[in-house]
Amino acid sequence: MTTTGPIGTGTGDAEATTTATNAARTTAPAHTTRPTTPDGARSFRAMFDAVCSNIALAVHGKDDVIRLTVTCLVAGGHLLLEDVPGVGKTTIAKALARSVDGLFGRVQFTPDLLPSDVLGSSVWNQRSGTFEFRAGPIFHNLVLSDEINRASPKTQSALLEAMAEEQVTVDGTTYTLPRPFMVVATQNPIEHQGTFPLPESQLDRFLMRLSVGYPDRDAEVALLVEADHDRRIEQLRPVLTTADVVAMGDAAAHVHVADSVAAYVVELADRSRRSTSFALGVSPRAALGLLATSRVHAAAQGRDFVTPDDVKDLAVPVLAHRVVQSTESQLRGASAEDAVTDLVATTPIPG
Repeated sequence: MTTTGPIGTGTGDAEATTTATNAARTTAPAHTTRPTTPDGARSFRAMFDAVCSNIALAVHGKDDVIRLTVTCLVAGGHLLLEDVPGVGKTTIAKALARSVDGLFGRVQFTPDLLPSDVLGSSVWNQRSGTFEFRAGPIFHNLVLSDEINRASPKTQSALLEAMAEEQVTVDGTTYTLPRPFMVVATQNPIEHQGTFPLPESQLDRFLMRLSVGYPDRDAEVALLVEADHDRRIEQLRPVLTTADVVAMGDAAAHVHVADSVAAYVVELADRSRRSTSFALGVSPRAALGLLATSRVHAAAQGRDFVTPDDVKDLAVPVLAHRVVQSTESQLRGASAEDAVTDLVATTPIPG
């Protein structure tokens, strides 16, 4: 099952998906506020905080998760939300979608879902006597892949090219995806019946993996007594345009990284490959992702340079899902997050 619609307008559509041409022609609603294109750390921070505050209107008590989600978006990555049912994974994805003016596509992953249901397919046009390509929900700025591990590996693999190269190839023709492009996938790590675990090659394409967790006591009380909670998401309006998000990503790419900080990231990766805690260490793509998110993290705090603390703050959400623990580490009862935390704690910080 797929639904599509403009991000921020709340007009979900269960009928045929919009084409890439229509996506390119979509314009901002009249009510959309267009912040100034980032021209320095101060404007970047204001725009970043505006998105986080907008999402927080619908998601209570999860400021850290929200900031990491927005960091992933600006860094140009994809997000895997992994947690038990009912904690707000889909709510966060929909709130993010409504905070940015663009196109939103949703795919409910099921065992009978086909790759063409995600990518699109060529349809015979009797009038013209030719095949016409009808784009699938992948041709949107933000694609929610709900319960991604319920689809077969064949269907899951349909996302690989899109997530790595921001393009898809159908019937020998390559189509470029819109910018920004982000896949937000959800999955339940507890229930394994009828699911297909994501392979390492696919996990490595997710920039971050986050666990939402249960809300604290005050946030849960506020949730229960809130009369219009279900309408909170519907009432959200965009605070950024897609052009703003692209501009923020371009600005973050110019945040200064000292040679010593880059060497620190490489040292973390190298130690993971030699550590007895890991059967498979950090990949070069993971190291690049860690540095990219560190740049966004620094800019969001009003800085134009990256510090080792930025790297440390993001090491677990960026690296933990990309490594494979050794049998020895698993027998000790340690999780992947524990192993990465220990790796960061034992790696010397550059002077």
